[in-house]
Order: sequence, then structure tokens, then C-alpha cells
Amino acid sequence: MDYTERLRRLTINDQRLGAEVGEAVELDRRTLALVRIAALVAVGGPEPSFGAEADAAVSAGASPSEIVDVLAGVVPVIGLPLVVAAAPKLALALGCDVGLAPDDTF
Repeated sequence: MDYTERLRRLTINDQRLGAEVGEAVELDRRTLALVRIAALVAVGGPEPSFGAEADAAVSAGASPSEIVDVLAGVVPVIGLPLVVAAAPKLALALGCDVGLAPDDTF
């Protein structure tokens, strides 16, 4: 099914879409994982979901730096507060300790 038909079916909430809705057949696994991380940031996703998608992105060839770039890339669209809220979840998913010591200042 071409993209216009998928878009039409999504527009009308066609129940026949089924599993196709969650599969982006034109996107490679790496890009799809990065897009899903961006979506998690935008909706304030739960911590375990960040872990699963970060693992998927790394397994598909994304670097931790590219994953963090997703945070920077969505700031103009969703705003800094959502990105700041997601940063510790993503840090945990990537195995980073970004906690500030009491004497750290900006």
C-alpha cells in the first residue's frame, strides 16, 4: 500500500490497518528507533520505554551522541521543559550518570 493510501486510512481511523499502523516499512530500523525516541520525549514517555528504544537505536547502529542529538533537535518543536524532563530518562537508558554534585553550577 502506498503512502497516500496509508495516510487516508489513518485519517479515517480505518480499523483494517491493524499492525501496519506501528510499522514504518520505508524507514530503516535506526531511523525508526530515533523517531520513536523523539516521540517519547514529546509525550513524556515512561523510563522503561526510553531504555527499550535507546537499546533498539544502538543495536541498529545509532551512536549515543546521535541519540542525544535527538533531544536537541526536538527543542524548537516541543520546548525545553519536555526535553529537560526526558534527559535523565535517556541518560539512564544510555548508562550515563548526569547527576550534579552540590557545588556544580552553570
